[in-house]
Amino acid sequence: MANFYTDIPELKYHLNNPMMERICELKERGYRDKEQYDYAPQDYADAIDSYDKVLEITGEITGDIIAANAEGVDEEGPHCANGRVEYASGTKQNLDAMVKAGLNGMTMPRRFGGLNFPITPYTMCAEIVAAADAGFGNIWSLQDCIETLYEFGNEDQHNRFIPRICAGETMSMDLTEPDAGSDLQSVMLKATYDETAQCWRLNGVKRFITNGDANLHLVLARSEEGTRDGRGLSMFIYDKRDGGVDVRRIENKLGIHGSPTCELVYRNARAELCGDRKLGLIKYVMALMNGARLGIAAQSVGLSQAAYNEALAYAKERKQFGKAIIEFPAVYEMLSNIKAKLDAGRALLYQTARYVDIYKTLEDIARERKLTPEERQEQKKYAKLADAFTPLAKGMNSEYANQNAYDCIQVHGGSGFMLEYACQRIYRDARITSIYEGTTQLQVVAAIRYVTNGAYAAVLHDFEQLPVSAGLQPLMEQVKNMTAKFEECTNLVKEAQNQELHDFMARRLYEMAAVCIMSHLLLQDATRAPEMFVQSAKNYVGYGMAEVEKHCAFIKNFQLENLSGYRK
Repeated sequence: MANFYTDIPELKYHLNNPMMERICELKERGYRDKEQYDYAPQDYADAIDSYDKVLEITGEITGDIIAANAEGVDEEGPHCANGRVEYASGTKQNLDAMVKAGLNGMTMPRRFGGLNFPITPYTMCAEIVAAADAGFGNIWSLQDCIETLYEFGNEDQHNRFIPRICAGETMSMDLTEPDAGSDLQSVMLKATYDETAQCWRLNGVKRFITNGDANLHLVLARSEEGTRDGRGLSMFIYDKRDGGVDVRRIENKLGIHGSPTCELVYRNARAELCGDRKLGLIKYVMALMNGARLGIAAQSVGLSQAAYNEALAYAKERKQFGKAIIEFPAVYEMLSNIKAKLDAGRALLYQTARYVDIYKTLEDIARERKLTPEERQEQKKYAKLADAFTPLAKGMNSEYANQNAYDCIQVHGGSGFMLEYACQRIYRDARITSIYEGTTQLQVVAAIRYVTNGAYAAVLHDFEQLPVSAGLQPLMEQVKNMTAKFEECTNLVKEAQNQELHDFMARRLYEMAAVCIMSHLLLQDATRAPEMFVQSAKNYVGYGMAEVEKHCAFIKNFQLENLSGYRK
């Protein structure tokens, strides 16, 4: 049977990135757990070997069970009865297999029953699972909500809740409401303190809640009477054991059918405060969403991998005019573009994950002891990089997942429109990735300040100083030229000193920055592993040049007075 880890050598390549040594040293606190836990790694090589083995187990379960169940789960979906959700039969099998393999609470410390994994190998597991069934990936990967509880909850909450997630219980984050989608400042679910019971009570409705009948929920609610903005919101922990929340219905969705998307009714539900009042949106949801966005980036890469697998297999097998269709330029160009976007997006995903790993782990260490001046500087550097790269990773990979799923169907031709081929499920599942956890338009809003303040340009110039192999030097010159055009266009937009024009051009500048960054990352990958990445680097830089030229021509030739024509 297929192994969704060992069959993709690019994953092992990214696992062995040089930055991982520093990440492991920090995460393992100098490998101190080896004195207390016999399964804790002794050193860096032992840690990487441990991650590799867990990834292989994940890949095996994914290939043998999750992939085998994917079509049945898509057809059956979850059910709602008497205010509760029942998963599809295949989903139950998937969860059982993952729990028995100990693949829950992966990033949590060992004292809570976790594996103490860095975010990078955990993100690889999320990609692997999503490549088989993105809907199931939503249920399983929501375990990473526990990161927010670990970061902001108190020690008593840690001891009561984290071991349950490590043992296999599920989580959800209950943020959106019927009148508050992307605009979370408008959340009105009411939280009032019950003096008699010494607890908080939640009342109201939440909508579009992924895995909404989970065991533990992180809930954004309005705790401050009379407020209507983000400063009146706090984060709460709701435990399904306490009752008070019913599933009104499961949404009937285009894709990710295995994942129950629920409308929830809170009726005097007992809850407890997570962290401090009034920081629910301002601090805690921002942390929660950044983790979720990295997760959707991983899901998107998994879907791109699935699209590539299906398209390649069909193109090799399908014959027209006496030969396999993979031999036709129109087809092999589509396949090479899918692979180039896949490799570029994956490079961006894991570069982002590594940045997140370093800053998050140093942040955690700071709760144990005072950081050295060098560590504080390191933490600050990687926090900025993670914040700048996360909206690129989420936005670009979700767009690529949609494009690659579209091209996968095109490779299949008429067969791709038939329900018996997996490409139609991949296509339907991919569509949500550029919408939930912040639309691509919101990723642009999150990223644009790094365009205008020169942060992306500075990163690009740093990348230009990194050596590449002699054969890739012409590509490096092309990427430098792309960067120059990106900077020229950024300056043109800034010099106009028109906020509407700035907002109108933001998506184009965002995409220019992203393709330049991904081109550099692929050049680095192609230098280290030419057998895997040289062709993708060539193809992607060619694609990137065309994208930059397109956006550059539009910006340079745009007349300010034309804005009025777009408003109509």
